[in-house]
Amino acid sequence: MPSGSWELVAMTPRLILLCHGATPALRAAGFPLDEGLDARGLAAAQKLEGHFGRPARILSSPALRARQTAQALGLDPDIDEALRECDHGRWAGLALEAVAAAEPAALGAWLSDPDASPHGGESVAGLIARVGTWLDGELFDGYTLAITHASVLRAAVVHALGAEARSFWRIEAGPLARADLRPSHRGWSLRLEL
Repeated sequence: MPSGSWELVAMTPRLILLCHGATPALRAAGFPLDEGLDARGLAAAQKLEGHFGRPARILSSPALRARQTAQALGLDPDIDEALRECDHGRWAGLALEAVAAAEPAALGAWLSDPDASPHGGESVAGLIARVGTWLDGELFDGYTLAITHASVLRAAVVHALGAEARSFWRIEAGPLARADLRPSHRGWSLRLEL
C-alpha cells in the first residue's frame, strides 16, 4: 500500500451495523421484551472480542441485549435511541406461534404489508423511515460500529440500497450478523466481504 494510503482508508466513512447476540426470545421465535443474552449468545459474542478493530465511535441500542453484546466484545458504547428495536406493540413478549394462532390475519398483514401495524407498534415502513432518517442525518466520520437489532440492520440495508420496503423480509440477519455500509456523494452502499 502506498505511503499515506492507510490514513485515507482509516478516514473513509464506514458504518458497521452488528446485530446483538442470541437471546431466549430469539431462539424461541418470539417478540422480545428487554431481555439479556443467553449463555450461548454471550459466548459467541465473546469470541468476537477484538474482531472489529478500533472504531472511532461505538454506538449501541439501549436494549440490554445490545449493551451486553458490546460488553462481551470489550467495548464501551454510547447509547443511541435511533438504534432501538422495532416497536412490536402489544405483541412484545409473545411467541410468534402464539400470535399466529390468536391473530393470523393481523400477523399476515404485518408480514406482507410494510405499512401495517396491527400490533399497535411500528410498521416496517415506519422502521425503515426512522432508520433512514438516522443514516442520512448522522455525521459518520471515520469508522463507526453500531450494535443493534436484526430489524434495524434490515431497515438500514433496505434504505441504503433504495429498495422497496417489501424487500425487508427477504434479508436474513441472525445473531451477530453484520452489514458494512459506506456513505458517499451517491448515497449509501453495502460492502460485501468474504
